[in-house]
Amino acid sequence: MVGELRYREFRVPLGPGLHAYPDELIRQRVGHDGHPEYQIRWLILRRGDDGDGGSSQVDCKAEHILLWMSNDEIYANCHKMLGEDGQVIGPSQEIAGEAGALDKSVLGEMETDVKALIQRALRQLEECVGTIPPAPLLHTVHVLSAYASIEPLTGVFKDPRVLDLLMHMLSSPDYQIRWSAGRMIQALASHDAGTRTQILLSLSQQEAIEKHLDFDSRCALLALFAQATLSEHPMSFEGIQLPQVPGRLLFSLVKRYLHVTSLLDQLNDSTAEPGAQNNSSPEELSGERDRLELEFSMAMGTLISELVQAMRWDWASSRQGPLARSSCSIFQPQLAEAGPGLPPTRAQPSIRRSRRFRPRSEFASGNTYALYVRETLQPGMRVRMLDDYEEVSAGDEGEFRQSNNGVPPVQVLWESTGRTYWVHWHMLEILGFEEDIEDVVEAEDYHRAVVGGALGVAVPSWRWKPMTELYAVPYVLPEDEDAEESEHLSQAEWWELLFFIKKLDGLDHQEVLQILQENLDGEVLDDEILAELAVPIELAQDLLLALPQRLDDSALRDLLNCHVYRKYGPEALAGQPAYPTLLEAQAQPQESAGAAREEGKEPPTQYPDTPLRRLMEGCGPLGRTFLDLEHALSSGGPQETEIKPFLLQLQRQPQPFLTLMRSLATPAANKPLHLTVLRILMQLVDFPEAPLLPWHEAMDACMACLRSPDTDREVLQELMFFLHRLASVSRDYAVVLNQLGARDAISKALEKHLGKLELAQELRDMVFKCEKHAHLYRKLTTNILGGCIQMVLGQIEDHRRTHRPINIPFFDVFLRYLCQGSSVEVKEDKCWEKVEVSSNPHRASKLTDRNPKTYWESNGSAGSHYITLHMHRGVLVRQLTLLVAGEDSSYMPARVVVFGGDGPNSLNTELNSVNVMPSASRVVLLENLNRFWPVIQIRIKRCQQGGIDTRIRGVEVLGPKPTFWPVFREQLCRHTRLFYMVRAQAWSQDIAEDRRSLLHLSSRLNGALRQEQNFADRFLPDNEAAQALGKTCWEALVSPLVQNITSPDEDGISPLGWLLDQYLECREAAHNPQSRAAAFSSRVRRLTHLLVHVEPCEAPPPAVAAPRPKGRNQSHDWSSLATRGLPSSIVRNLTRCWGAVVEEQVNNFLTSHWRDDDFVPRYCEHFHNLQKSSSELFGPRAAFLLALHNGCAGGLLKLPFLKAAHVSEQFARHIDQRIQGSRIGGARGMEMLAQLQRCLETVLIFSGLEIATTFEHYYQHYMADRLLSVGSSWLEGAVLEQIGPCFPNRLPQQMLRSLSTSEELQRQFHVYQLQRLDQQLLKLDDTEKKMQGGQEASDKEHKGEKAEEAEGAGVAAAMGEEDEEEEEDEDLYYEGAMPEVSVLVLSPRCWPIASIRHTLNPRTCLPSYLRGTVNQYSNFYSKSQSYPALEQGPQRRLQWTWLGRAELQFGDQTLHVSTVQMWLLLYLNDLKAVSVESLLALSGLSPDMLDQAIGPLTSSRGPLDLEEQKDVPGGVLKIRDASEEPRPRRGNVWLIPPQMYLKAEDEEGRNLEKRRNLLNCLIVRILKAHGDEGLHIDQLVCRVLDAWQKGPCPPRGLVSSLSKGSACGSTDVLSCVLHLLGKGTVRRHDDRPHTLSYAVPVTVMEPHTESLNPGSSGPNPPLTFHTLQIRSRGVPYASCSGTHSFSTFR
Repeated sequence: MVGELRYREFRVPLGPGLHAYPDELIRQRVGHDGHPEYQIRWLILRRGDDGDGGSSQVDCKAEHILLWMSNDEIYANCHKMLGEDGQVIGPSQEIAGEAGALDKSVLGEMETDVKALIQRALRQLEECVGTIPPAPLLHTVHVLSAYASIEPLTGVFKDPRVLDLLMHMLSSPDYQIRWSAGRMIQALASHDAGTRTQILLSLSQQEAIEKHLDFDSRCALLALFAQATLSEHPMSFEGIQLPQVPGRLLFSLVKRYLHVTSLLDQLNDSTAEPGAQNNSSPEELSGERDRLELEFSMAMGTLISELVQAMRWDWASSRQGPLARSSCSIFQPQLAEAGPGLPPTRAQPSIRRSRRFRPRSEFASGNTYALYVRETLQPGMRVRMLDDYEEVSAGDEGEFRQSNNGVPPVQVLWESTGRTYWVHWHMLEILGFEEDIEDVVEAEDYHRAVVGGALGVAVPSWRWKPMTELYAVPYVLPEDEDAEESEHLSQAEWWELLFFIKKLDGLDHQEVLQILQENLDGEVLDDEILAELAVPIELAQDLLLALPQRLDDSALRDLLNCHVYRKYGPEALAGQPAYPTLLEAQAQPQESAGAAREEGKEPPTQYPDTPLRRLMEGCGPLGRTFLDLEHALSSGGPQETEIKPFLLQLQRQPQPFLTLMRSLATPAANKPLHLTVLRILMQLVDFPEAPLLPWHEAMDACMACLRSPDTDREVLQELMFFLHRLASVSRDYAVVLNQLGARDAISKALEKHLGKLELAQELRDMVFKCEKHAHLYRKLTTNILGGCIQMVLGQIEDHRRTHRPINIPFFDVFLRYLCQGSSVEVKEDKCWEKVEVSSNPHRASKLTDRNPKTYWESNGSAGSHYITLHMHRGVLVRQLTLLVAGEDSSYMPARVVVFGGDGPNSLNTELNSVNVMPSASRVVLLENLNRFWPVIQIRIKRCQQGGIDTRIRGVEVLGPKPTFWPVFREQLCRHTRLFYMVRAQAWSQDIAEDRRSLLHLSSRLNGALRQEQNFADRFLPDNEAAQALGKTCWEALVSPLVQNITSPDEDGISPLGWLLDQYLECREAAHNPQSRAAAFSSRVRRLTHLLVHVEPCEAPPPAVAAPRPKGRNQSHDWSSLATRGLPSSIVRNLTRCWGAVVEEQVNNFLTSHWRDDDFVPRYCEHFHNLQKSSSELFGPRAAFLLALHNGCAGGLLKLPFLKAAHVSEQFARHIDQRIQGSRIGGARGMEMLAQLQRCLETVLIFSGLEIATTFEHYYQHYMADRLLSVGSSWLEGAVLEQIGPCFPNRLPQQMLRSLSTSEELQRQFHVYQLQRLDQQLLKLDDTEKKMQGGQEASDKEHKGEKAEEAEGAGVAAAMGEEDEEEEEDEDLYYEGAMPEVSVLVLSPRCWPIASIRHTLNPRTCLPSYLRGTVNQYSNFYSKSQSYPALEQGPQRRLQWTWLGRAELQFGDQTLHVSTVQMWLLLYLNDLKAVSVESLLALSGLSPDMLDQAIGPLTSSRGPLDLEEQKDVPGGVLKIRDASEEPRPRRGNVWLIPPQMYLKAEDEEGRNLEKRRNLLNCLIVRILKAHGDEGLHIDQLVCRVLDAWQKGPCPPRGLVSSLSKGSACGSTDVLSCVLHLLGKGTVRRHDDRPHTLSYAVPVTVMEPHTESLNPGSSGPNPPLTFHTLQIRSRGVPYASCSGTHSFSTFR
C-alpha cells in the first residue's frame, strides 16, 4: 500500500542518505505553557525512497516518528501545513467530506440496524453452542463487519454488548467464528489508533479472560494485536537473539502494553481541544491530570518490570553491581587518558572477594592450592578465574557445576560466555556462596587514596576546566548551587518507592501505610495524598528496610535494581552494593516447611547423600525446601494440598527449580541425577500450579541434553516423555521448543536410535504444528519491545519539551539494559550465515559439527582449495580458528591465507597469512578485527609434504553478541536529531525576524544542554551512550544554529556578526557592572562560550592506532565512539564570522585614521582591544586568534597601494623611534620597550601580505641609518627574531649578518696589521746587521767592492719597495697618538642603495694618518678576496662612502659626529674659516647631505658658527670663540644628524607602485600566453625575473631608482602573485594548486618600456661598498696655535 508524499520539499536530514518528511497531523493538545501543540507524523525515508526519481509514492508502512510541535516550529519547518487561518491542516479533508455527506436520518437508520444485528448475533451464538455454526450467524457477523468499517458508526460499536459478542466469538471452539471475530475487530480498528487500542484493551481486560480463552483463542487475539501494532512501530531487531516468551507471559505483556497506551492517549487527550467547552474547574482538571500521570507512571513501571523479566535481563545481571557512569560532560570528547596531574575520570570498580576462603597467595605451591580447591569447592559456589585459559580470561566469574577425572577436570558456568567450560583446579579462586562474598577496594587503591587525602590532593570537578580553557562549563550550574542535598525524596524517587508499596498484598500494604501514617502525624492517606506526599529521607530508609521481607522474588529483584534502593538502601548507606540472592536467603517465608518443623521443634529430616542433595546444597537454604518437595513427591500418592505450598514458594523463589532443570545440561556421566530430575519434573507437570513455573527459562538445558551425542538412551526416553507431557499440558511450551529448534534435534535423535523413542514422533509433530505460533510470538515480542522503546523515546521528548522530570519507575533500569554494550561472545552459526567450500560441498557440514574426528576433504589441484564464510551483518570477528590434525600427514595445511571483501567477487584484501606447523592442532587465523567484512575466505595455498588435497577438522568463529544498543542508539539519535533540528529551525526563524532575539539564544541553549546533561547523568549507564546523545544533540541543535546565525543576509551582515559588532562598540561602557552594557556583554559572552566550549583548547595528539580492548566485557561497536573535537563546520562558521567582524573593524579604523600622526599607537591599542575581546568571547583558542589575524590582514589588503605604503612606513618609523628611545634607559626606556613590544605583535600580521614588501623597504632604510649612526645592540636582533617573517627578502637579517662579518674582518685586519709591523721591524734588523758588517776591514779590495754593490742594491730595493708602499706606511712613521679605526663592509645586496651612493675619496678627504689605515685595509681586503679557489663571478672591490660615525676631542668635550662632520671639523684644524661652497667642491657631497651635517655643528651645542656673507654662497664656517661662552662645556656632546624619515607619497613611494604595476603586467602577459593550461608557480617566477632582466622594462626614472636589474627578486614576484590572486585576476587549479592561470582581465598601470640596461651585453659586476668607523688610541694632540683643534680618537 502506497501513499503520496505531500511535503517532500520540507525534509530534515537524520543521517547519511536518511531524511524525515512531515506527513500529517495526528492530534493536538494544549501544551504545558498553555499554547496549542500538534502531533505530526514524520516519515523516515532513505535516499531513493523519497521520490527523488520522479515518483512521489511512499509505502504507508515506512518508519515514522511522532513529534509534538508548536505553531512556531510548524511555521519554521513546514509552513504549508498551516491553513489560511494559521491553524494546522488536519488529515484527509475528503474523508471528512464523505462523512459529512451522510444524512442524519440515514445514519440513524444504520445505527438501529447495527443494534438489531448485534442482538441477533448474540441470540444465534447462544443457540449454536457445541454445534457447527449456522450460516445465518456467519452472515450476520459479516454484515456487522461491513458496518464496522464505516467510521461514523464507530460510536455504536462501543456498546458493551459488542464486547460480549466478541468475547463469545473469540471463546468459541469453531475456527470460522473466531476468524469472523477477527475480521470485525480489524474493521473496527482500521479507523485510528485510539479506537484500535480501546477495542484491544477492552477485550484484554475482561474479567477472567484467561479462563475463557484457550490456546487458539489467545493466539488469535495476539495475532490481531501483532497485526495492529506492526505499522505503529516498524522496528527491526535482526541479528539479536530474543528470548522465548510463553504465550501466557506475552498475553500479560500485551495487556500491560495496551493499558499503558490507553493511559497515554488519555493524557494526550485530556486537554486536546484548546477551544473545547469544558465545565470543570482548573483545579479539577489539574487533579485529574495528576491522577492520570500517577496511574500512567505505575502502569509503565509494571510494564517495564514484566518486560525486563520476560527478556531475562534481571537474571543476566542479578549478580552484577549497578553500573555507575563517571560524571563528565556529554558534549565534550573524552580523552583516552587523564591529563597530567589529574586522576582518571572513570571510577575504578570494586573487587569481589571471599570472606572465609583462602586465596592462592597463601599457599607454598600450586599443587597444594589445587588440592585445597578440590576438597573445598562445592556445586553452586561462585569462582573466579586466575589465569587466561583458551576461551576464559583471568577475572571472569562463574558458578561451579561439577568435576570428574578428565582433563581439565572442573566444569564452570562462566558469565562471560554464557555457557560451561572446563578448566583446571589451580586456575580457580573460591568466592563461595553469595553470603560469603564481599566487595572491597584493592589495598593499593585504598592506600593511594589515603595518601592522596593526607597530602591534600583533591579531585578536581569536571565542571571547572583547566586554566588553559574557559573556566566553567556554561550549561552546568556551579556546584554550590546544586550540591545541596534535599531532606526529602524527589517526586520521581517517591513514586518509585510508592510503586513497591502498591505491589504489596492487603495486610502488608496496610502495615506499610501504618508506618507512613505514624511518621506523618496520623494523616489519612488516600491515593491523591499519596501521590503528592513529601517523604523524608529517614522515613524512606525505614520503608526500604521493611519492604524486602514483604515482596516476592521478582518484585525483590526489581527493588534491588531500582534507583531509590541503590541510593538510600541499607547496602548503599553501608558502602556495599546489594546482591539479590543474599536478600533472598534472608527473606525466606515463614510458612515454609522447614520453619514449621522448627516451630514444632521437630528434628530436621536427614536425606541420604544423593546427586540431587549435592546439587541442592549449592542453592543454599532454599535447596532444603526443594529436597522436602522431592521427599513429598516420592512418598506414595502425594496430596495436592501437600505439594501446593511448595509450588507457590517455587513461584516466588524459583532458583532451586531452575537449578534442577539446568542440571540436565551437565555431562552424560550424571545419568542418575538426570533420571531423578526428569522423574521430579514429570510429577510436577501434572499439578495445576505447575504451568506458572518458569519452565521456559531453563528449556535450553533440555535442548542441550537432547542434542548431546553422549546422552544415554534411557535418559533421552524420559526426556521425551517429559517434554511431550509438558507440551500437552501447555502448548506454549511446544512453541518454545519450536523456537529452540527442537524439531531438528528430535529428528536427529530418532535417526540415531532408529526411531525407537516413544512419543518422539508425536512430540516432533506437535512442535512442527506450532511453527506459525512461534513466528507470531517472535513478532509479538518484537512489537512489544519496539512499542516500549517508542514510548520511552516519547517520554524523553516530553521531558525535553516540558522540562518536567521523568517520574516513571525503572526508567533508568530499562535504559540501562537497552544501552548495554556487547558483553557476551557467541560462536559459529550465530556469527555466519552460511559456509561454502571449493569442492565436496556435501561434506561442508563437517566443518561446523564440533566433532574433531570428522573432517572436510577437498578435491582439486594444489592451491585451489578454499572455505568461504558469509558473515552476519555487523559481526566483528574476535577470533577465527582453523582445526587441523597432525595425523593427516600430507593432507594437513602448511600455508593458509585469509582474504576479506564485500562480496564473493571482491575478495581482494589480504587479512593475514599463516604458516602451519606440523604439530599444530588449532591455528588462529584472525584476531580482533576492527572492520566488518561481509565475506571472509580461507585459502589453503600449500599442504604439508607437498600434498595436493587438504583436510580441515573444523572452523571456529568467535565474535560479539549482538545487543540492543545499536538499535536503541539509532532510534534515540533519530528522535533527538529530529527534535532539535526542528527546534533549531524555529529559533533561527525568530532570529531572522528579529536580531535582538539572538540575546536570548544563550539561555535557550543553556536550558536545552543542561537538560540533556542532567538526563544523561540520571538515566544513561555509560559514557558511550552519553557521548552518543551529546554528540547528536550538539550536531542537531548547535550546528544548524551556528550556520544560520553566521550566514550573511542581503546586506552582507550575519546576525552573529551584528551582535559581535555591538559587543565591540559597547566594550568600554561594559566596565561598569551596573550598566546595561555590562548585562548585554555578559549575554554575548555566555553565548560564544557555549558555542565553542566543546572544542578542546590543546592541540590534538598525534594519530595513534587505538588499542582494541582485550576483555570480554567490552563493546565491539567501534563506530559508536564519540568523535573527538568540535565539528569542523561549527569552527569554520564561527571563525569566518569573527574574521569578518574584525576585518570590518580594522577597515573602518584604517579608513578613518590612516593619516593621523598617532596612527600606529592607536592602531596597536585597537588591535590589543580586539585581542582581548577575542579572548573574552572565545577563550585562548588558536582558531579564533588566527581568524583575528586573518581579519586584520583582510582590512590591510583593502587599502590602496599608496595608503598601504604610508601605513607600512608609519610602522617602520614607529619601531625606529621606539628602538632609539629605549636607549635612554630608566622608566622612560622601559615604557618605550613596552610600546615596542605591543607594536611588534601588531606588525606580525604583515607576514605573508603584499604590504610586507613595502614595510621591509622602509624598515631597511631606517635600520641602516640607525646602525650607522648609533651602532648595533641586542635589541636589533631581538626585534628581527620576533618579526622576521614580515621581511620577505630577509634584508634586515642580512644587514645584521654583514655587521658581524665586518667585525670578524676587523679582527683579522688587526692581526694583519700586527704581522706587517713585525715584518717591518724584522727588515730593519736585517738592514742594521748588514750595515755593521760593511765597516769591517778586508784584505781584498774586490771583495769590498762587491759588498758595496750588494748593499746598494739592497737599499735600492728597499727604497723601491718603500716607494710602492709609501701611502700605506704613512701611519707607521706617524709620531702622534694613532686613532682607532674600525671599518664596516656593507653590501648593496642588503643595504639600501640610496644610503651608500655618495663615495669618499680618501686621498683628498682624509688626513694622512687615517689615509694609511684605509689603504692598509683596502690591501688587506683585496688579499682576503684573492683565494686560488674557482671564482664564479668578478672579484669584489671596495668603494669608500661617507657613512659612519666618529668621536672627536674638542677641549674638554667629546663630540659624537658623523664621518662627514668629522672631515669638516678636521679640515678646520688648518683653516680659520672655510666656505660651504668650497666644502661642496672638495667633498662631492650633495647640498642636502652637507646641510644636514652642518646643522647640528652650528647649533647651540655645536663648536662652529655659520656666517652669512653676500659674496659667498652658503656662508662661511668658522670655529666658535671659546671666550664668548659663559663657561666651558665638558662631557659628551651628540651632534650626529637626526634621522630623516621618508614619505610614502614622495617619488620613492610612487616608484614602488610603478614596480608593482610593472610586475603585475609581466605576470598577466606570461599567464595569458599559456592559456587555460597555466604555469607552475616556480616556472612563472623564473620567467618574470628573466623578463625583468632582459625584456621590456620601466622608464628611466624608475630604472635609476631601482638601481637597474638588481631591484627585483623572487619575493617581489610572489608578492604580486598574492595580490593578483586576491583580486581574482589569477586563479589556482583545484586539482593542481601549484599551477596558476589567467582568470579575468585586469586594469594595470603599465609604464612605457625601454631597455633596462641599454647598450649592455650583460649585467654589471656587483659592487661592494665600504664605510669606516674611526677610533683613536692615546691622548688627543693639540694644534700649534692656541685655539681649540679637533682630534679624531674614535
